[in-house]
Amino acid sequence: MGTAVGVAGTASAAQGPKPWRIGLEGPITGSQSSVGTGMLSGAILAAENLNAHGGLLGRPVKIVPIDDQADATVGVAAAKAAIKSGLDGIVGPYNSGVGAKTLPLYTKAKLVPIRLTSSTSTEGIGVTLQPMEDQIAPAAVGALTTWLQSKSVAVIYDSTSPYTVGVAAQVQASLQAQGVTVSSFIPITEGQSDYTSVVTQALSSHPDSLYSAVYYPEGGLIAQEVLAASTTTKCLADYASASTGYATAAGIPAAQNCPVLGVPAPSDFAGSAPLVAQYQARFGTAPGLWSPYAYDSLGVLASAAKKAHNLEQVPLSKALYSTKNFIGWTGSTTILSPTGNRAGNVVTVDAVDNTGALHVSAAWAAAVGFTP
Repeated sequence: MGTAVGVAGTASAAQGPKPWRIGLEGPITGSQSSVGTGMLSGAILAAENLNAHGGLLGRPVKIVPIDDQADATVGVAAAKAAIKSGLDGIVGPYNSGVGAKTLPLYTKAKLVPIRLTSSTSTEGIGVTLQPMEDQIAPAAVGALTTWLQSKSVAVIYDSTSPYTVGVAAQVQASLQAQGVTVSSFIPITEGQSDYTSVVTQALSSHPDSLYSAVYYPEGGLIAQEVLAASTTTKCLADYASASTGYATAAGIPAAQNCPVLGVPAPSDFAGSAPLVAQYQARFGTAPGLWSPYAYDSLGVLASAAKKAHNLEQVPLSKALYSTKNFIGWTGSTTILSPTGNRAGNVVTVDAVDNTGALHVSAAWAAAVGFTP
């Protein structure tokens, strides 16, 4: 922000050029920390690879963690502190409810966010590489109808998030338009320790399938209740639950009984093996589901900065919105104007293996004709 943006480093020769400070906002601690830590590590790896090849415009890249804990109030305070300390760019946030509050702060500070939010309410505020709710909802409906052959669906959704509210409404409308009965449509408040009564209410409407549009701590608890009910009702968790933390929250048997809408696993992308191995060696763990998206977000930002010859808001925004066929870990990226969304995003159904890892469901892929 401010005077740091687009200005060549003037530090002494002993210190080297002044680093570009790129913020990474996400839930680095708290109930969704598996998402945030994976994002942070992905961004760090991307920065280290950029720096190993001369950095960005002759200056090294430094990742600045911004921990929002998946909470808008915490996120606003963290974003303001990071902006005050000096930022030249921003990747994140992940949660749409947080982004509704923090994204305007970044744009006011003359930054162009590379967001990981999926709510349509955040469209046009910077750009994103990950799917949006109007790309996710059709995939959910397709999985419920084509794969699970559902004629009736119960929907449970988090009423506190603009993404889950939006995607649940789209799923409900699309199912009804196709003649599928939405047998119940139940709002919940996140952060509860028990959802037994909610699942009991949903199952009492005798649906063929239950769809839970909630984030993964809640999604895991709901999956537990569905398994415990010994019901014939099938279960599908929404994209908001897609994380390595989903199986931890649910337990592997419950997570296997309730696959989750998501994206290909880091190792599912073509040509990903070297990056997966590099990540594993650097951090001592497998990449999270959103590590590749944070990695590529920094790559797209760097590519646009090279075209713009700086990170100033207006030329950088123009370069970002003209991104076409950027090839990264997650495949090819083309940014659409005026939304800033990514064209042709892939949304999958992911199954949990015996280690708790998510991968594209072979059964779903066969049913809908999906090929990686």
